[in-house]
Order: sequence, then structure tokens, then C-alpha cells
Amino acid sequence: MTEFFSRIKGDKTIWAAAGLLAIFSFLPVYSASSNLAYLYGDGSTFPYLVNHFIYLFLGFVIMFFVHKVPYHYFVGLSILVLPILVLLLAFTVSQGMVIDGANASRWVTIPFLNKTFQTSTLASVVLLTYVARYMAKMKDKPFTFKQSIIPLWLPVALVLGLILPANFSTTAILFAMVLLVVFIGGYPLKYLAAILGAGIIFLSIFMLTAKAFPGLFPNRVDTWISRVENFSNDEVTEADYQIEKAKIAIASGGVTGQGIGKSVQRNFLPQSSSDFIYAIIIEEMGLIGGLGVMSVYLLLFFRIIIVATKANSIFGKLLVIGVGLPIVFQALVNMAVAVELFPVTGQNLPLISSGGSSIWMTCLALGMVLSVSAKREEELQQQREERLGDADNPLEILSEAI
Repeated sequence: MTEFFSRIKGDKTIWAAAGLLAIFSFLPVYSASSNLAYLYGDGSTFPYLVNHFIYLFLGFVIMFFVHKVPYHYFVGLSILVLPILVLLLAFTVSQGMVIDGANASRWVTIPFLNKTFQTSTLASVVLLTYVARYMAKMKDKPFTFKQSIIPLWLPVALVLGLILPANFSTTAILFAMVLLVVFIGGYPLKYLAAILGAGIIFLSIFMLTAKAFPGLFPNRVDTWISRVENFSNDEVTEADYQIEKAKIAIASGGVTGQGIGKSVQRNFLPQSSSDFIYAIIIEEMGLIGGLGVMSVYLLLFFRIIIVATKANSIFGKLLVIGVGLPIVFQALVNMAVAVELFPVTGQNLPLISSGGSSIWMTCLALGMVLSVSAKREEELQQQREERLGDADNPLEILSEAI
């Protein structure tokens, strides 16, 4: 065991936070899965717990192997994978997959495994890595808007345009993260404002087209438009069923909660083990449990910023910001939805909610962050060894060590 832990590199606090969230997740997933167990199974939540364990185990395997890869390799991988990803997203949207009678063009079925995979989660990691690579390449070079259209904004537009019809919230988060990365990378503000304006215009045209031709994007577009409309008015309708049940769960939790496994609203919330798992956590563990979970994500945010600050290359800094911050941002969005600060988005709670796609891609992103951190540690170790090797006597060696 000691030998295994010696192989783990990178920021230990990030490892600890990810492990803590993963271990904690078994409690709410086991409890909240009862609704699915009775609707689609024999009433036993044990199979859902086993699936969750498998997803987390594979996720941490991904994290371990990715953090061993020198992060500069991700530059070439992003260029190679991005065209394949665009084709995969196009296939995902075109297949018109239906789950439980609703359009679910966010998933593809993995051959031979009969498991679904949400392609937009992989798209987020790959696209942000590509954007970080481009901005690092252009650092200290004069920018022109025309020069950046094809190599930067065309891939961004293709990926976002293919995700948008089936998943508005992911598109919005990804677009915001792209803008953040290019802003930190030094992209001129006047060009950034033009891109933001173009994005708003494109979204407006898309919404008008979807309203004029409802058959083009069945169910999903109407769903997220109605969610925004319901959020903006105070009238409680049938469409507010999920958020009302979530609010009841939170109100029932109080300070200390009803007790682990004693949630009532898990039997009424359709997405109690994924999108609204935070409401179940508060119902069972109270305000203390809810703030505890939030604190771990904020700790993760703090350490990601530290890793980005200490990275020795521009690409390393932008990569950590690009793939690391969306994890925390997604978690905060999920919590905000549960307390009705945001309209319902369909974003789950990273490393806690059930679902393989999100867990695997979160672990992939954390592995990339840890790769940057591990490289920094390696360089510091080499510098210490060189300084110690140059020391002429034991007193100098001791001074350098201190």
C-alpha cells in the first residue's frame, strides 16, 4: 500500500478532496436510488450501488493513468481528437435517441457494453484543452480577429453548435469557460465582446427557429425554454414539480437532517440520484451536510487556482483553469438549482451523482490538473537535488534543505 501511494504524484489535497467526495457519494446514491429501484427494478438499491462503485473505480483508474502523462502531450492529443469528437457529436445529435419517451440526443450507446455515454462531457474537456493550447501558442504574439476565426472560433462554434440542440446548460457553461480561458490568455477585450455578441445573436436565431419549426428539435428545446420561463415567473405550475419537491426536501432537512437513509422526497423526485441529489443530501444530513459538501468543492477550487498559479508554462496555467474550474462551476450550478437560484439545468453533482459519463470525465479533467501539478513537483525536486549536490559541506546541505 505504501508503494502504491508513493506512485501518486501531484497535489495531495486534490487527491484527498476527490477521494472524500467519492467515498461520501455512496451514502446519498444508495439512499436516493430507491426511487429508480422500485420503478425499474425489483426494489433493491444494491445493483445501483455496485454500478456506482464500478464507475468510480474506473474513474480513479483514469485519473491515475492520466496524471502520469506529461501534460504537454495533451497539446497534440487535443488536435488529433477534436475532429473525431466533432463527428461523434454530429452522430449523437442525428441519431435522435429516445429514453423513456423523451428525446435524449446527448448519449450514444457504447458497442458491446450496452451502456450509454454522454458525448458532451468529453467535448468539454477536449475543447477547453484545445483552446488552452491555442492561447498558449499565441502568447506574446499580436492578435487579429480575422487570424483567430478559423483556428480558434470555428472549432468552438462547431462543438457548441452540435451540443446546443440537446443540452443548453452544458453549452452555456462550456461557452463561459471558453471565454474565461481566452480572457486569461490575453485575448483582446474588443474581440471578446464581438464573440459574445455573436453568441447571443446565434442563440436568439436558434430559439426563433426552434419555435417556428418545432419538429427540428423535438422535446429538448421546448423543455429548456419552458424551464427558463417557469423560473422567471412566481406561479407554481405542474412543470415546477421537481424543484418544488427539492425545496420540500431542503426545508425538511433543517440543521441536522432527518438521518441517513430517511429521505422521504427521494420517492417523489425523478432525478433524486443525479440532478437533485444535493436536495436529498440536505434532507438527510441537514444544513451541516450541505455546507460540508460545498466546502469540499470550494477547497477543490482553491487548490486548482494554486496549481494554475504555480504552473511553469502558459499552457499549464490555461489547461488547469480550462478543465479544472468547470468541475467546481458545475457543482455550484447544481446546488443553485436545488435551492432555486437557477432554473433547472440537468447538471449533476461531480463525483457524487450517479452516472458514468460525468464521473469519468471529471476524473479525466482532475488527472490533467494533477499532471500539471506533478510536473511542478518534479521540477522542484530536481532543483533541490541540484542545490544539494552543489553544496560543499554538511552545513550548506542543511541550510539548503531548510
